[in-house]
Amino acid sequence: MTDELYVQKQGKIAVLVINRPQKKNAFTLAMFQKLKAILDELETDQEIRVLIIRGVDETAFSAGADIHEFLEIRFSEEKAKKYNDVALAAVEKLYRFSRPTIALIQGLAIGGGLELANACDFRFATENSQLGITAANIGIVYNLTSTKRLYHLVGPAKTKELLYTAKRISALEGKAIGLVDYLYPNEEIEEKCLQFAEQIITKSSVSIIGMKKVIQAIMDGEHEESEEISEMILSSYSSDDYKEGIQAFIEKRNSRF
Repeated sequence: MTDELYVQKQGKIAVLVINRPQKKNAFTLAMFQKLKAILDELETDQEIRVLIIRGVDETAFSAGADIHEFLEIRFSEEKAKKYNDVALAAVEKLYRFSRPTIALIQGLAIGGGLELANACDFRFATENSQLGITAANIGIVYNLTSTKRLYHLVGPAKTKELLYTAKRISALEGKAIGLVDYLYPNEEIEEKCLQFAEQIITKSSVSIIGMKKVIQAIMDGEHEESEEISEMILSSYSSDDYKEGIQAFIEKRNSRF
């Protein structure tokens, strides 16, 4: 049986591949469960500095949750809660992943697919990609956590427009409203995405992991440093990365983190 989710490692970069092209990479409940397990495992891998999530080919990033499962496992409040708890836990795990994350979008990123992309730190998309949240087409209410992430990216009016109309928009329009960070032709996107990731991995992981936690605290509504964050900031001044960064500055060379 083909692995519908698997990881390829390229040095310090991990690429999580969604491999169900015959279904436009739609997620089953089992795939959400496996996604969380994979992310748990990657969190323990100290070699990994950046995570890229992508579709296996140009067919799609992901067309969302597999609606064919809904009549069986998501067709009552009780069943929906069990399904949603699993799916949202996986997306939340991606959002809280300690290292920088990049969604490499080719083709469709619809519904739960766009939800996954929005949980990443950055979204790279090809010019022919299409994005959308289609909950209103099937009569369900989009969850608060993912709506909040969409709101942070595009603002209230565009969030309402996307959710109320359930329309698909082009990646070009997505770039204009802040849903897409970088837009490239299909033949360039992989190289550009890797170049961006490689730029990140040359920097201090202590700094990047710490700053990601600070930014997420701000997005969670924090206005003051928690004790944990204060301790994390101060401990960076005794880290090996700090010592190397200062020494490199004095010696007028690039830091070796």
